[in-house]
Amino acid sequence: MAHHEASATVNVAPNILFDYVSDLQQLPNYLPRLTGVHQTTPAPAEAQGMEARRPNQAVHHEVEVTADEPPGHTVRSEAWIDVVEENRTLRWGAPSDTGYHGELEVGFVADGTSLLTVRLDTDHPDDPAVDDELRRAVDAIKTSLEQTTTS
Repeated sequence: MAHHEASATVNVAPNILFDYVSDLQQLPNYLPRLTGVHQTTPAPAEAQGMEARRPNQAVHHEVEVTADEPPGHTVRSEAWIDVVEENRTLRWGAPSDTGYHGELEVGFVADGTSLLTVRLDTDHPDDPAVDDELRRAVDAIKTSLEQTTTS
């Protein structure tokens, strides 16, 4: 199993950063090969707000993702995404036991500054290209939000 991780300090408040990354429709904007995310089940009742769930309870989403993998070939796959607002965490994976799963965390650094960390585990051999792609995704989030909030 290979473990990949990338982090960046983002000059945006943690709540703004987390609102952006936890919006499932935004995923294709910053994940290089992802072209679409479609919810396959209705939004759970817990998605109505923090008052509708227990503390730190994840809002679980069943989705179908489309990706350009390898480039030029569209692939569709089932996936799940868990959103935990209280600790600003997203977790995702495939419903089958593929060994593929990841986690995104938004941490507080200072007023108006966050630490974005993305971790990805795969059952494939260690591949530097995955690290590069993860770094590009983190940089895309950072650039997009910093430009949006300063303009």
